[in-house]
Amino acid sequence: MATSSLLLLLADGRFPAGAHAHSGGLEAAVAAGRVGDLASLGAFLLGRLATAGLVGAAFAAAAHRAVAPDGAGATDGAGAADRAVAADRADPVAASTPAGSVRRRAILARLDAELDARTASPALRAVSRRQGRALLRAGRTIWPDAAFADLPTTPGGAHQPLVLGLLCAAAGLSRTETATIAAYGTVTGAASAGVRLLGLDPYQVQALLVGLADSCDGTAAEAARSADDPPERLPAAAAPLADIHAEVHATWEVRLFAS
Repeated sequence: MATSSLLLLLADGRFPAGAHAHSGGLEAAVAAGRVGDLASLGAFLLGRLATAGLVGAAFAAAAHRAVAPDGAGATDGAGAADRAVAADRADPVAASTPAGSVRRRAILARLDAELDARTASPALRAVSRRQGRALLRAGRTIWPDAAFADLPTTPGGAHQPLVLGLLCAAAGLSRTETATIAAYGTVTGAASAGVRLLGLDPYQVQALLVGLADSCDGTAAEAARSADDPPERLPAAAAPLADIHAEVHATWEVRLFAS
């Protein structure tokens, strides 16, 4: 399958990873009266792209970097795990050995811990790991030889961006393409939810997404560049109000979306 087709496949909301069940925090924002029309939805999407979108894309790109032999070396000041990944790229045979797997696991574990630290809401941490499990089920079926065994064995599973990074590496996509899929997914899910929650004209919502295309590409490019940094230096953009909304949303007995 051509690379462009694979990118479209993985970015498609119909990919069986459960993304359609999540509103990206929009349901709670609508209930709180913070989003009620097309203009406020646009502002919500832009804010989401600059925070969750950037962070998720950066970590997906960094996970891709950890396992894909794209020729990029470790950055100055990187830790031993980063240098080991660079060595694996230089020697693909060594990378296929148990030692190579241990090295990949080390950096993926650091990424998982750093993403946990950047996700203040326990509800959002649980959602990310739940989506990671769903994505992993699909990935193992389509690419059974991928390096999924190197993902950290954290209770609840690995975070969704890390699984996405490994999935895209297995598909032969580039780091930037990986970041683009991650950034794109943070706005399209919420936009689709906006049609259902607010009864908005779907044509106008799609036009809104087209207007965000350049911002999405810019976020992906920034995320891909940052993946050369050690995990501790990856973007940490936060949205405290979104964290609060997520905790409130998790207490609802009746809701349309899982998050």
